Formats: sequence, structure tokens, C-alpha cells
Amino acid sequence: MSEKKTCPHCSDRKKYRSDKEKEDLLKRLRRAEGQIRGIENMIENDGYCPDILVQVSAVTAALNSFNKELMACHMRSCVAEDIRAGKEESIDEFVKVMQRLMK
Repeated sequence: MSEKKTCPHCSDRKKYRSDKEKEDLLKRLRRAEGQIRGIENMIENDGYCPDILVQVSAVTAALNSFNKELMACHMRSCVAEDIRAGKEESIDEFVKVMQRLMK
């Protein structure tokens, strides 16, 4: 029996990812985490404000890159599968998420 794959808006709100997909997403998050630790060190060591601001911008870009990758994965799998299955409410959910991200 094959394992049931569900998308985030299903009742148990889980999305099973391949090992490669997990690895790629976690790598992006760990990169941002490392940058944040660097910013913490800059604050602790009285770093120059513009230098810190540049690093904060880099973290923001890293998280935006993570969001883009996760959004693409979601569109290719969950949303596409739901549309094929006639579950068009997935489109509305995706639009709401996009509106929240683009505030």
C-alpha cells in the first residue's frame, strides 16, 4: 500500500517531501540561520550600523529565496494535484497566502 500524500490544506495539514526537497529547503534555512548568528555577533561586538543593515538585507534575501522555492514546490505538487482532482479551493488558498506574503 502506498503512503498517502497530502497537501497543507488537507485535514492533517502535512506535505510529505522527498529527501532532496527537504535537503534543499533546510540548506537555505541553515544559511539564513548562520547569517542571523553573524548579525548577533556583530551586535555583541558593537558592529557598525550600516554593516549590520547590509547583513540583515542578506538574511531577508535568503528568506525570500526560501519562500520562492517552497512556493514553487507547493505549486508543482499540492496545487497542481488539487486542480487535477477538481479541488479548485486550493487556488483560493494559494492566493490568500500570496496576499499575506506580499504585504
